[in-house]
Amino acid sequence: MNYWLVKSEPTTFSWDKFVKEGMAVWDGVRSYPGRKNLREMKKGDQVLFYHSMEGLEVVGIAEVSKEAYQDPTTTDDWSAVDLKPVEPLKKSVPLNAIREEKKLQNIYLIKQARLSVMPLQKTEFDHIVKMGS
Repeated sequence: MNYWLVKSEPTTFSWDKFVKEGMAVWDGVRSYPGRKNLREMKKGDQVLFYHSMEGLEVVGIAEVSKEAYQDPTTTDDWSAVDLKPVEPLKKSVPLNAIREEKKLQNIYLIKQARLSVMPLQKTEFDHIVKMGS
């Protein structure tokens, strides 16, 4: 199993909207590293859901429910995956708290903040989930 973090602006697609809809086509990613990460996602992989731009916090856990396929928003060579919500974190984990954790200093959220789909190590994923419990 792999572990990931995806970012979404809450004014565009929030955790609450995700839960209400029960699934999401994770499309519109237009960076080569992001596309590569989408293509590496496997059904059942665990995903942290991060509110970007506003909030700047991890708010929930999702799961990959369908592996990479052609992004329906374009005919160019971009990919999408389907995600389903699993559970909200008991408390959100703000970016500043993540930055303060020595164990999380090498995650892409800190190193390459603009990346919208990023891999995590299991230990990093687990540590963020623990911070939110």
